[in-house]
Amino acid sequence: MSSKRPYLIANFALATIAGTIAVGVSPVMAADLGGNCCADLEERIAELEATTARKGNRKVSLTISGWVNEAAFWWDDGSERNVYVGTNSLEQSRFKFAGKAKIDEEWAAGYTIEIGVQGGQSSSFSQDNDNGSPSAQNTLNLRKSSWFIESKHLGKISVGLDGTATYHLLDDADGVNTRNYADAEAAAVALGAFDLRVNGVDQNVQWGQILGGFNNNTPGQSGRRNVVRYDSPTFAGFLVTAAWGEDDMWDAALVYKGEVGDFAVQGRVGYGESTDNTNTGSCTSIAGRRDCQWWGAAATVQHKPTGVYVYGGFGEQNDDNVAANAEDTNTTWFIQGGIEQKFIPLGKTVVFGEFRNDEAGTPEATRVVNGLAVRESDVDHWAAGVVQSIDAAAMDLYVIYRHADGDVTSFTNAKTDLDAFDVVITGARIQF
Repeated sequence: MSSKRPYLIANFALATIAGTIAVGVSPVMAADLGGNCCADLEERIAELEATTARKGNRKVSLTISGWVNEAAFWWDDGSERNVYVGTNSLEQSRFKFAGKAKIDEEWAAGYTIEIGVQGGQSSSFSQDNDNGSPSAQNTLNLRKSSWFIESKHLGKISVGLDGTATYHLLDDADGVNTRNYADAEAAAVALGAFDLRVNGVDQNVQWGQILGGFNNNTPGQSGRRNVVRYDSPTFAGFLVTAAWGEDDMWDAALVYKGEVGDFAVQGRVGYGESTDNTNTGSCTSIAGRRDCQWWGAAATVQHKPTGVYVYGGFGEQNDDNVAANAEDTNTTWFIQGGIEQKFIPLGKTVVFGEFRNDEAGTPEATRVVNGLAVRESDVDHWAAGVVQSIDAAAMDLYVIYRHADGDVTSFTNAKTDLDAFDVVITGARIQF
């Protein structure tokens, strides 16, 4: 028995006796614990200890949170169709440990550890693989591991694996509950690792390989990297964030969140550069060096009384290492509109439609479609869906239809139309 348990048992017994006296009921009538009450109490205390999240010390807090996000994906590439079930890679299942300790009235320190969980990885689904990449199936992956120190008046410094300043730059400008299901990069993630088809013929080239972008085939934003990051205090709804790390990359962003009359406004704009030879998306490597720049801007404006909103943005990435006759710029722009309103007691409902366009160059002449090396692509994405919140269960149910079509242009200026790709995604995300 631990040294603390006798005190716990004594306190429990005293509280029980006091309670029964207060209501005028004899201890015998209150409960019949039998002849082995201490054993019963010992068992109950053991159960409580086993189900209690513990922290390593009494100075730094520990909070455990996260979510599970699983879905069914019905897809059709024009020649083949199927239904897969797996983890929705747009916002994969995860759990997070976070903590904070107050140093004094001005300063505090803390940490974040976030671990991703995936069964079948939807971002690597393909015609030949219903569970995603074999190396990613049924795995855990470290998403974040960083510590921070912050001042109420000077801001916050974080060190470690964390989001850069332009991480989710376009996504986090989404101010309604499509953020985790239909944000800026959702259209590209939904294409998974599926191959293109031309007149029904598999080209052995993935949709993602003809799109640009530093992270998740979405130009204009970056990802999670090993960085030193600074976040300023918020002033009049604005804050500035900047990050540097790897070998080398840096970025900076301006963030705004506020209200203008009956409208809620949320927006972000940012810029970054990288010469790092790893974690660089579509950047071309020459002699072990890459050289890319990116920028993006996005915002949501919502009319609060009605819930009607518009969310949109633009992103661009430039690659300085492409061949002289190759396209060095990748762009995306998107717009989403809809309504977010509490139509039923369960919680808010979001009904939306969206469009996204990508114009991308291939960094090297390695993508061959219809027998020709691809220089650039032009892809359109259409989507519509419903997200229903269930407040009592901290759950969102969603069903989303997505469509992609477009064409590619070769180095000889020949244009080839691509067969359309359709997917319906229906699932749920439950938070804890």
